[in-house]
Amino acid sequence: MSKSELAREANVSPITITRIENGKPCRLETKRKLLLALGYSFSDSKKIFGE
Repeated sequence: MSKSELAREANVSPITITRIENGKPCRLETKRKLLLALGYSFSDSKKIFGE
């Protein structure tokens, strides 16, 4: 899945995804949207975001 496809699926901007990839913090709601768009549950957050 491309960055723009993920952004569209999660209803966030591609810039937001770039910021997250660069280690910048994001809101919990943004993490939830990304996890769901990728087919993960919120309980997988630590595996994906490493926090």
